[in-house]
Formats: sequence, structure tokens, C-alpha cells
Amino acid sequence: MSYSAKTQGVAQAVPNRRPLRLTRAVGVTGALALIGLLLAGCTALGSQNSSDSGSSSESMDAGTVPGQLPVPGEAAVGEAAGDAAVTDRSVITTGSVSLTVADPIRSAEDAATIVEEAGGRVDSRTETPETENQSASANLSLRIPVGDLDRTLDALRALGTVNYVSMNSSDVTQQSQDLDARITALSTSVDRLLALMSQATTTTDLIAIESELSTRQAELEGMKSQRDYLTDQVEYSTISLELYSTGTVAPGAPDNFWTAVVAGWNTLVTALGALLVGIGFALPWLAIVALAGGIVFLIVRLATRRGNAT
Repeated sequence: MSYSAKTQGVAQAVPNRRPLRLTRAVGVTGALALIGLLLAGCTALGSQNSSDSGSSSESMDAGTVPGQLPVPGEAAVGEAAGDAAVTDRSVITTGSVSLTVADPIRSAEDAATIVEEAGGRVDSRTETPETENQSASANLSLRIPVGDLDRTLDALRALGTVNYVSMNSSDVTQQSQDLDARITALSTSVDRLLALMSQATTTTDLIAIESELSTRQAELEGMKSQRDYLTDQVEYSTISLELYSTGTVAPGAPDNFWTAVVAGWNTLVTALGALLVGIGFALPWLAIVALAGGIVFLIVRLATRRGNAT
């Protein structure tokens, strides 16, 4: 075989390898490009949804599209939707209620029963029984359905004498809507990544898609947890209930001259004891400071004598 024939054979063999390499490169590049487009699309999905809904509302307010007949009741439906958008707000309600009752422990039981009958629950409860130096009291953290809040508060007020009632409201409508939009976008992203995973033909593409899918799923679960917590805060108002007994003197307060003298003497003894404890604690440090000061004083004195001698 001549040299030209061998050259032609090699020339014919080389092009046969290039399409395979090009095919693999194109496949990997195409998969990476799809993932990039997917991420860009998911990032803009929330804003696109908001823009689409805004455009839809504008077209409904402007009227019907030219060339089409108006649908009966369409205007009424649009007005109802607009009213719902205005009135359907997400509001978190919190408050504090202080009552003076005859028996705080018994009243705490009654308060828990009232809340449970309204469909609520008691998140925390602290009871302090009466002692010689302390009056009885109780503190409860109540979660009350927002629809039964007023009726339940009236029932709680009836347990005793109202000292004070404080209520606060916080509008979280925008935060709730943002969470819903982000959850929708992430759900769409996860679905698309699952579809790409089923179509992956190489190990490299599969690993890249699985990594991105794990990240998106973790973000989605976190968003859902935030939404569930926010929904619970909106649907159930949080009320802090404080119950105190009637006719009790503040703990530790003297009620006559002799008890006042005794209380003053006890306070003086306590202060002197605290002073002695402080001195004992600082004594080792004072000794170290005195020793260091003596060394510095000797060094300075020796240096001064040498200076005078010269």
C-alpha cells in the first residue's frame, strides 16, 4: 500500500471519531444550558406571576376585549374578587389580660376549660401556690381561634376583676403572599428538575441535577414550615393571662413598725455580708497588684539612685 493510500485511510478514520466527541460535548453542554435556563426561569417566576395577575386585573377593570360580548355577571365577579382581595387580610393578634380572682389555681382550671371549649389550647401554664411570704398566682399562654376571640375574652373577664387588658395586631398579608409565591416557584422548579432527571443520559448530568434538586427541595420544605407557622399565628391569637389573688400584701413588704425594723436590720446584715464576700473575693487580686507595685517601685528607686551616682 502506498503512502498516499495510508494517508487517505487515516484521514477517513479521524473524522469518524470527531462526531462522537462532538456529540458528547453537545450533550453535556445542552444539559448544563437547560439547568441554567431552568434556574433563571424559576427566579423570575414569582415576578411573572405577579405581573400576570396585575395585567389581568387591569384588563378586567378596563372592560371587555373589543370584538367580544360581555359575559353576564362578569362585572359582579370582578368586583367581588376585588373586595375579597381588600378584606382578606392576614393579621396576627396578641394580647395580655390581668385578673384579680379569689383562687388563681381554680381560675386557671376554669380559663383552660373556656379556651378548650372554644377550640383553642393552652401552650404553657405556671401555677404558684400560696405560702406565708407569697400570694397565689397563675400565668397561662392561651391560643384562641381568631373567630371566637371576643367571646372567649368576655368569658375570661367574668372570672374576676379586670386589672388591665392590652391587645396588639400585626398585618402580615404581604409576608404571607410572598411566601406563597416563593413556594409556588420552588414547586415548579422541583417538578422541572424531576422531569430533567428522568431524561438524563449521562452520569455527569444526573449528578448535577440531583445536587440542584436537593437544594431546591430543602428550600421548599423551609418555606412550607414558615408558611405553616405564620398560618398558625394568624388563625390562633396568643393571649397571656395573669391571675392574682385578692387581699394579699406584696411579698416581703412590712406591715407594721416592728416588722419594718426587722426588715431593715436584715437588709443591713445582708449588705455587710455581701461586702465581706466581695472583699474576700478581691483580696488575692489585691495582693498580686501590691506585689507588682512593690517590684516596680524598687526598680524605679534603683534606677534613680544609679542616675544620681553618675
